[in-house]
Amino acid sequence: MAKILIIDDERSIRKTLKEILEFENHEIEAVEDGIAGVKEAMSGLYDVIFCDIKMPQMDGMEVLTKLKNDGLETPIVMISGHGNIETAVESIKCGAYDFIEKPLDLNRILVTIKNALEKADLVEETKVLKKQIKKQVKNSTIIGESEGVNEIRAMIEKVAPSDARVMVFGPNGSGKELVAQQLHEHSNRKKGPFVEVNCAAIPSELIESELFGHEKGAFTGAVKQKKGKFEIASDGTLFLDEIGDMSASAQAKVLRALQENRITRVGGEKDIKVNPRVVAATNKDLRKMIDEGKFREDLYHRLSVIVIKVPSLNDRRDDVPILANHFIEKLCQEHGMPLKTFSADALKELQNVDWTGNIRELRNIVERLIILCDGEITGNDIKTYVVK
Repeated sequence: MAKILIIDDERSIRKTLKEILEFENHEIEAVEDGIAGVKEAMSGLYDVIFCDIKMPQMDGMEVLTKLKNDGLETPIVMISGHGNIETAVESIKCGAYDFIEKPLDLNRILVTIKNALEKADLVEETKVLKKQIKKQVKNSTIIGESEGVNEIRAMIEKVAPSDARVMVFGPNGSGKELVAQQLHEHSNRKKGPFVEVNCAAIPSELIESELFGHEKGAFTGAVKQKKGKFEIASDGTLFLDEIGDMSASAQAKVLRALQENRITRVGGEKDIKVNPRVVAATNKDLRKMIDEGKFREDLYHRLSVIVIKVPSLNDRRDDVPILANHFIEKLCQEHGMPLKTFSADALKELQNVDWTGNIRELRNIVERLIILCDGEITGNDIKTYVVK
């Protein structure tokens, strides 16, 4: 089901289109002139807009130009009973998704809606991937010079060029995602997408749809076809974070995907070939979970061709000053604040903190300190604002 806006001054056209599209289970809003159309288009979250060209007060081309200039990304389909090639070309140049002549053909209308929705899905997927790429480029540096960190760097350098699956173990907040990003950045797949799935954050009833996609009508709320993360990550890297929280049903399907490089969308029958490099991570003891029957042993072996263990921050205390100085520079810049510094005794105090939340906790503490402290951050500031 799509939410569709019709802008047309002909009552018969509005009525006919509304009845036809509502019969197809779409949600329809119809207005009779361009001024009302612009207002409605900008106030409602529409999936597709149909707009007549010849209208009084504000014609369709003015509506199209206004909406595109205002940044509306909704596909706009221009319709006209006085169409010609020049009008169609001008519409497309101004940003229209398509041009349809009157009298309107039902099949053409339905195909156009289907194609417009699929294009919107691709645009949204592209936005997500671009954000992920920006995030990984900005945040994927592993900071530290401790023995444990240097061992991880050496392992990444050796493993990344292969397509071997990697299992990353480590406590929450220790930097498992950074390891996955570095594996991707140093691989032959670095031009492909890096797609992250937090298995713990997605309800068990939705995880399969998230991973493998679904067909329209597969379940309540599945109003259109959706690609899963295995498809999106093909030729790139799929990072399955918190794999230990995955349901038994999803584990079985992931195992099949890894064995056959094929998936089936929820509600679908067709096998789809996929080709992601899979990196998984967890803070759980998967061996213990296997003994308890909570995690599949065959899936464990499929995922852990290479094992990388990320140490807790308490096990790499020599890196605390390096990390703290890295975060203070970065966070002062993000907050638009003058650069602050740590005194020597402040860094020593930070090294003595029991970091239960690891690097993530350290970052949050640094952010707290730059906001609450004036000038150089001292050892007394650490004692005051850091709860041990």
